Amino acid sequence: MSVLRVGHSPDADDAFMFYALANGKVTVEGFEVEQVLEDIESLNRRAMRGELEVTAISAAAYPRLADKYRIMACGASVGRNYGPTVVSTTPMTPDGLEYKRIAIPGEYTTAYLLIRIYLGRPFTPVFLHFDEIVEAVRTGDVDAGLIIHEGQITLEAQGYTTVLDLGKVWGDDTGLPIPLGLDMVHRRLGEDTSRNVARAFEASIRYAIAHEDAAVEYALPFGRGIDRDTCRRFVRMYVNEDTINMGEEGRKALETMYRRAHERGLIESIPPLDIVGL
Repeated sequence: MSVLRVGHSPDADDAFMFYALANGKVTVEGFEVEQVLEDIESLNRRAMRGELEVTAISAAAYPRLADKYRIMACGASVGRNYGPTVVSTTPMTPDGLEYKRIAIPGEYTTAYLLIRIYLGRPFTPVFLHFDEIVEAVRTGDVDAGLIIHEGQITLEAQGYTTVLDLGKVWGDDTGLPIPLGLDMVHRRLGEDTSRNVARAFEASIRYAIAHEDAAVEYALPFGRGIDRDTCRRFVRMYVNEDTINMGEEGRKALETMYRRAHERGLIESIPPLDIVGL
């Protein structure tokens, strides 16, 4: 059997989606699936080199690799009036972030694209591994941090202040869901295999949702010490009907994001959306 290398981040929501594939509940006909676990910025960079057959990426990275990969309609990490948040140990307004040092989880992440679209103030980005950001905020190495993991729902209880909720800002601005992450299939696989992969990934997501307790148990070790209820809450935020299939509303949200980014000079051109399974 051929090996199908599938990249996803070591996050609870990605692990939840992959549960059925990882445990043989769902298969991709003719392929042995091999997991590649790396942080999302590393996967973005690998995708730009076209390395993996299937991979999660930041939605913001797609314009740089649309020539190599197609979007799968399933597998998107989508929020509705919630998303990446900027947190600090010091209460402040978004205007107070001007000229501050803000820890960012990667140059090509959707979170970084969104903060540049919506903050409207100059700031100094400090690029860190996403797991290092909370500690950098705590020690004062940075003034604030852009959070893309389950810290979005746990940090306020630990004394951190949410300065800017980019998901809510996006929702208030556009009325659309916020597309944060995408699952991609390499163009070298061809049409038939790409559709088979997309069907298998959708089946894996549906299986996890239908067997939530078992899938949460599998995802829990990926949650950086969170308890089962918090893991379940975080998974439900980003694995939902939009994840099963982004639909036309998801397409519109992506088009809107790329148009806003292009208008602000953050991307060179608006990429065509080539979506398998929509």
